[in-house]
Amino acid sequence: MITYRNYEDKDWQTICQIHDRARPDELKGSCDPRGFIPIEQDKEVEDLKRSKKFVACDGEIVVGFVGVDEDYLAWLYVDPSHYGKGIGRELLRIGIREIGEGAWTIVLDGNKSAISLYESEGFQEISRFNGDNNGYPVTCIKMKRLPK
Repeated sequence: MITYRNYEDKDWQTICQIHDRARPDELKGSCDPRGFIPIEQDKEVEDLKRSKKFVACDGEIVVGFVGVDEDYLAWLYVDPSHYGKGIGRELLRIGIREIGEGAWTIVLDGNKSAISLYESEGFQEISRFNGDNNGYPVTCIKMKRLPK
């Protein structure tokens, strides 16, 4: 059974591992795979540390997480062994509840499954911009959850 709870410091290594296992899937079709580096070597690690985080657990094992920074839904990753079980959707909903109105995120253009998930929860594309992923170009989509 999947349960959800607040992040605890003891979860750090596990969420880093989840990020590192899921990130290559996020980059497929969006960025040169050489742009992948482990999160603990990435300058964005400080953003992850700063965010308010929630985790999904299968029993006692953390299998996914979401992180929010004010109204920015900055992090949403599920371990690939748990894809397709609704964990990402529930983590997204937890993040939305934490943020309230005006939640927004950035998604890589080629990440069709993430775009579809966000759209199904009321997010819409509001802009596109060129970005950089560790020296490799990416097209980013800013999505915002609009009031219903």
